[in-house]
Amino acid sequence: MGFMSGIKANKALRLQKNGEFKAAEKLYEEAFAEGVNDPRYFLPYALMLIRDGQYQKAREFLVAHQKAPGMSPGQRVELLVYYATCCLRLGHVDKGINTLEQQFRKTETGLIYQTLGYMYVEKYDAGKRADFMAEAAKQAEAEAARQAEAAEAAESAGTEGGEAAEEAAGKPEEKKLSPEEAWNAGIEKAEEFIRKSIEYDDEDSICLDNMGQFLYRVREDRAAAREWFEKAIAFKEGQIDTLYFLSRYDLEAGDRKAALEKLEKASGGRFSPLNYCSRESIMQEIEKLKGEE
Repeated sequence: MGFMSGIKANKALRLQKNGEFKAAEKLYEEAFAEGVNDPRYFLPYALMLIRDGQYQKAREFLVAHQKAPGMSPGQRVELLVYYATCCLRLGHVDKGINTLEQQFRKTETGLIYQTLGYMYVEKYDAGKRADFMAEAAKQAEAEAARQAEAAEAAESAGTEGGEAAEEAAGKPEEKKLSPEEAWNAGIEKAEEFIRKSIEYDDEDSICLDNMGQFLYRVREDRAAAREWFEKAIAFKEGQIDTLYFLSRYDLEAGDRKAALEKLEKASGGRFSPLNYCSRESIMQEIEKLKGEE
């Protein structure tokens, strides 16, 4: 890496901070092609790609830089959170969750509590239960077929006493959970984790919101959820998702004006891939409510 490459990377970072993303992306990529491999630059670049919706590109880039020298523990966590976010938005929520669970066993951090808690809510949203059951049943059928084929292959080989057949089919394992049991166990694990995140920091507005969303979207207990959304908004009055869910209660009470105020406030926030709402969905609802006046 030459001296000028470092200057390019630094200039790209300044451009990014000034909102000149296309120019920043071009300079970053020139610098990286010339050998720059510094997390002070490649992590902001990856975040920029993620915010732009370039999840596959960001994911591949993060994988290529996962063993970059000189990363601090905090930067390592940041990289893994970005990677997990890409997995979530590319439809691989389990991969993202597994990545963060492995890291959490090594390091307890607020950022992992925030991100993994939200990903659990996304996975166990009540609206996704049917898909979960179908996929779990499909996997169970595939595993049963694999074991039957292995047993048949071993038996055809004429093994003495059937010992090889047993080995090929796999040794008896503990009883596996049914799809229903797996779903319920996942929900229990998610709730335990989110409650632990609040014990870790009971003023973390994202973790408080995660609990609200868990109760609202997973447990479908809207009355219990409201308390947590109100706690979250008390610490961060502009939190996008919290404002959105609180506006649901206003609409249920017939208070369209209060709901509109919350949604308009939310629309001015800085959206991220870890928001339940998008700016577009918020704006569409605002227009719909205004049209009903």
